[in-house]
Amino acid sequence: MRKHYHQAKFLLSCPSIKGAPADEGYEVIFAGRSNAGKSSSINTLTMQNKLAKVSRTPGRTQHLVFFELDKDRRLVDLPGYGYARVPDHVKKQWHKDMAEYFEKRDCLRGAVLVMDIRHPLKPFDKMMLEWCISINLPTQIILTKSDKLKKGAAANTYQQIKKEIKNHPYVDVQLFSSLKKIGLEELWTRLDTFFGYIEQKGHP
Repeated sequence: MRKHYHQAKFLLSCPSIKGAPADEGYEVIFAGRSNAGKSSSINTLTMQNKLAKVSRTPGRTQHLVFFELDKDRRLVDLPGYGYARVPDHVKKQWHKDMAEYFEKRDCLRGAVLVMDIRHPLKPFDKMMLEWCISINLPTQIILTKSDKLKKGAAANTYQQIKKEIKNHPYVDVQLFSSLKKIGLEELWTRLDTFFGYIEQKGHP
């Protein structure tokens, strides 16, 4: 149990980076395709059932949602785009906002890329990963819903992603399941390095 994540609370929601909090402290983003399990992952790591809204309709979250751990540290739930029902003009605006966020947000200290283990590295995932790599942003890929696969199949997918990122020392990957709490301790530990709670050996 990590008290600093359990005390997370909703701070604000805004349609673009213009409404974001002051660019200071530490921010860690959660990004993933709609239906990848992003909101469930945030709820699991904070040990709160209703902090991030879980919708049965993919693509519902179209705002940047900020959660405060303390006055200097924030989790940011990015819109789950890459889903067909989101209009093209909204996708284009999101792409523009995200490019600006990655290029100009000095307090951005880490990223958690959420991928359904059954459908990893889709074009949207690759785009987000490329953005993270382009600015040397420490990144943790979590392969969600890992309980849906048998251990052998899950391990194969994990190794496949591990091979994809082997040349990028800032990027790591792990198995994760909100339902079974698989990988929770590992995620907490990596987040602790992003937020400056601890230093992580073996990562830049």
